[in-house]
Amino acid sequence: MSFAVIKTGGKQYKVAEGGRFLIEKIDHAVGEEFDFDRVLMVGNGSAETTKVGQPLVEGAKVRARVLDNGKAKKKIIFKFKNKTRYWKKKGHRQPYTKVEILKITA
Repeated sequence: MSFAVIKTGGKQYKVAEGGRFLIEKIDHAVGEEFDFDRVLMVGNGSAETTKVGQPLVEGAKVRARVLDNGKAKKKIIFKFKNKTRYWKKKGHRQPYTKVEILKITA
């Protein structure tokens, strides 16, 4: 089973063909296919065929399809200072993109 380590949105993800996961929001429409070209490592489980980039593996690409764009559940931020009648309540919903990995090429 082949896998790759990609970098997107300031984070690194270990992905495999057919896998689905959430990443930071990217500007692609639902159903659109695109390539991750920042591939840090490619392998298939054996040490002989694993390629490690310095920092990127040249010519490696990971083909993906956008399944959904949305927002995560709301996180509540609450600030409070005792004895001063100070409190603030704020919420945040992080945008995400759900992608499916179609093909890994080295």
